[in-house]
Amino acid sequence: MKVKKAVILAAGMGTRMLPSSKVIPKELLPVIDTPAIQVVVEEAVASGITEIIIVISPGKNTVVDHFKPNLELERHLEERGKRVILELILRSNNPARITVAEQRQPLGLGHAVLQAREAVGDEPFAVMLPDDIFDCPRPCLRQLLDVAETRDAPVVALLKVARSEISKYGIVDAKAAGDRTYELRGMVEKPAPEKAPSEFAIMGRYVLTPDIFELLAAGKPGAGGEIQLTDALMALTSRRKIYGYEFEGIRYDLGDRVGFISAQIGFGLKRPDLADRLRAYLKSVISQE
Repeated sequence: MKVKKAVILAAGMGTRMLPSSKVIPKELLPVIDTPAIQVVVEEAVASGITEIIIVISPGKNTVVDHFKPNLELERHLEERGKRVILELILRSNNPARITVAEQRQPLGLGHAVLQAREAVGDEPFAVMLPDDIFDCPRPCLRQLLDVAETRDAPVVALLKVARSEISKYGIVDAKAAGDRTYELRGMVEKPAPEKAPSEFAIMGRYVLTPDIFELLAAGKPGAGGEIQLTDALMALTSRRKIYGYEFEGIRYDLGDRVGFISAQIGFGLKRPDLADRLRAYLKSVISQE
């Protein structure tokens, strides 16, 4: 299995991050100084992806515009000798072949994936959620692709979550199948903790086969009245093996306020130009408690 296409889901209204997402799409909210959507695109490219389909809702064209050249801005920076900033801007220009699909109604994650059917065609593909940002020794998506290519099967990213968090996620029923690898036997969307089959939650990275589209198209609304990707994945387990991989690294939820702040701190402490001042500030805050 060779995967060259990724679908990034950037539709939706960003209600978890209102009021900041009232005008600015939440995918453009920054991790330090880099929009979340760019962080995810860079992960895809670093994983070997060459074509990206961004699924947007009506009116969110600025998410895609971010990757287009801004000649006036580039000329302004060039003339003033601001080469470092210019290089950062140029890095965001056309990092891969990017196309757009539109989700006209907010009918769920599975419905959003379905909108990319024509662009994906009959080949395996990755799905990436910009709310989930990863800090990993190897790109999180690359970790999944390695498993998918070895097993010739779909793979989802797994993270063991606290019982108090279980009702926020799709939770899998799984059995061990290798180092950090699990074969999925089923999954439940946002179960009550006492009804959850495990503590492993699906995070926002998937490697899927094109037969998922048939199941999504035939799917009926599930939890929340939406077409759930987990329902299609559960149906797919009756046709082929699906694996989960407990990725190595840290995941930040940018759709959660604490997760958003944690991402700024976590990535800030890795920046040589910011780390010392940020660490000093954090120490001063802690000392005042």
